[in-house]
Amino acid sequence: MYRRLGFTAISLIAATSLALAACTATAQAGDSRTSADHARNSASRAAPTSPAPAITKVIVFMVENHSLAQMKAGMPKVYAFAKKYAYASDYHAIRHPSLPNYIAITAGSTLGISDDKDPDAHRLTADNVFHQTLQLHKRAKLYADSMPSRCYLHNDGNYVVRHNPLAYYVHDRQACDRYDVPAGQLTADVKNGQLPNIGFVIPNLIHDAHNGTLAQSDQWISQQINLLRSGPDWASGRLAIVITADEDDGHHGNRVLTVVGSRYQPHTVVTRYLNHYSLTRLLEQVAGAHYLRQAKTAADMKSPFRIRTAP
Repeated sequence: MYRRLGFTAISLIAATSLALAACTATAQAGDSRTSADHARNSASRAAPTSPAPAITKVIVFMVENHSLAQMKAGMPKVYAFAKKYAYASDYHAIRHPSLPNYIAITAGSTLGISDDKDPDAHRLTADNVFHQTLQLHKRAKLYADSMPSRCYLHNDGNYVVRHNPLAYYVHDRQACDRYDVPAGQLTADVKNGQLPNIGFVIPNLIHDAHNGTLAQSDQWISQQINLLRSGPDWASGRLAIVITADEDDGHHGNRVLTVVGSRYQPHTVVTRYLNHYSLTRLLEQVAGAHYLRQAKTAADMKSPFRIRTAP
C-alpha cells in the first residue's frame, strides 16, 4: 500500500510539474507576443505620418454681399464645413460693387473697374489666372448657374454676367467659348475625375444670396460641396474647396467668411489679414504660375492654411 501510494504521489508530482512547465511556456510565449505587439504599436505611433498630398485642383464658390458674421449665422451647413476644415476670420474683399472683386480675384487687380457694367463696356486684355493656367497646359473652367449657353455675355433671368469674370477677358474669348460652361456640367466632371486645376462655381442670383436668402445659398452650395466630395478628385486628397464672398453688405468693413477645405485639411482658424489678392496668389500657386500684379505682395494663404502645392 505504501509503495503504491508513493508511486501515485510521485506520478502526481511529475504530472503537476509538467503542467506547470507547459503553462509557464505558454505564458512566456504570450508575453513575448504581447511585447512584440506593443513594440509594433509603439513603432507605428512613433513613425511620422506621410504628408498630405499636394493640392493640384481648386474649386472656388462665390457668395454675394454678406459679411463674415452674417455668413456664419445664416449659412450653418457651410459654416459646419468651415469648422471641420479651415476658415479665415480676417479676410476682406477689395471694394464695392461686385464686378471689381471678381476681376481682382482672377487678375490680381481691379484693372480700374469700379462698376458692374457688361463685357461690352469692359473689354479686358490683361493676363489672368484662366489664361495663365491654360498656357501651362493645365485645365481652367468656370461653371455658371442658370447661364443659358457657354460664355453668355448678357444678363438672362437669374444669371448675371457681372459675376462671370471669364466673360470679360476678350483675348481669351476662345477659351471662354470652350471652358465657361453651365453649372450642370459640374456633375459629369466630378464623376469622371475631370475637375479643372483652377475652377469657379458661380451660383445664380438666388443661390448666391444676392436676391435669395442665405439659407437658400447655404442649401445650394452645400449640395455642390457634397457632390465634389463624392468624386475621385476629393478622395485623392488633391482637391481644395474654397468658399468666399465677393463683398459684404457695406456695413462690416468688407470682411467676409472665406473657407478652405480638402480631405486632409487640418482644422485651422486663420487670423492673419487676407484679401482677394491672397486668393489670386493661392490660385497661381496651385497652377504653378507667376504672381500677377497685387498678388505679388499679397499676404499668403498657403502657409497659414497649411496647404501643400506641387513644387
